[in-house]
Amino acid sequence: MHHASFLARTALSAVAGITVLAVASALAQTPESPALAPMPKCTVAADQVQFDLPLARTALRLSGGLPIKIVAIGSSSTGGAGASAPAASYPSRLEIELKRHFPGHDLTVVNRGVNGEEAGEMVARFESGVIAENPHLVLWQVGTNALLRDHPLDARSVALREGLARLKEIRTDVVLMDPQFAPRVIAKPDAEATVSLLAATAKENKVDLFQRFAVMRRWHEVDGLPFETFISPDGLHMNDWSYACMAKWLGVAIAEATTRPTATATVTAPQAKK
Repeated sequence: MHHASFLARTALSAVAGITVLAVASALAQTPESPALAPMPKCTVAADQVQFDLPLARTALRLSGGLPIKIVAIGSSSTGGAGASAPAASYPSRLEIELKRHFPGHDLTVVNRGVNGEEAGEMVARFESGVIAENPHLVLWQVGTNALLRDHPLDARSVALREGLARLKEIRTDVVLMDPQFAPRVIAKPDAEATVSLLAATAKENKVDLFQRFAVMRRWHEVDGLPFETFISPDGLHMNDWSYACMAKWLGVAIAEATTRPTATATVTAPQAKK
């Protein structure tokens, strides 16, 4: 339990009592590349990286020193469209960030992003792509493609409800992720409504939400970053810098929510027979 308490203090110090958090980008300029312009700082508001609910199952595994598997399911911005390589996608970067929070812990992030998919198509492959992995945490990025095709998610979305119900059946922790703040997304009249719907759905189903839209909006409207700093030339997909920045703060949110003091029991790894 001393290990868990230390982790809790470490993660909580990342968010408690801070209005704005800022760190240098993981892609910052190096001495070997003086000709490159320095990358902007990766900033976020503290309330955007603290989940409403603890990640109880993941926390239990962490406190017992047991392996943790995270599955990231979604469309192209999960798969890594716009990144220079698969290693620059947000799931790949997230695994690195979490291993920094929990050094030495057996932790894996599996990328199940498929370009162009909508909620129903994702749910159709939950069995083979998500549930078969026996995940302890599922990150579900959803809503962007339906919005772009002018039939956005609404309160009657059967796929969204069915997907969350299926994940609850396997008792995994769940984090929903809303659309990216990008020119082609915000041009749609239902963009804000989709973001609000996903927030309401998360609250209603008692799962957490990573506020990607708000985080990225802050980069543009508060930090003054032009879209080309964090959005690919297609006006839609993220780039290496924004995937890395998002993964950094998603890692902070997960670390805090898995080490938050609770009254839950702990588990320990099985002892080898003598």
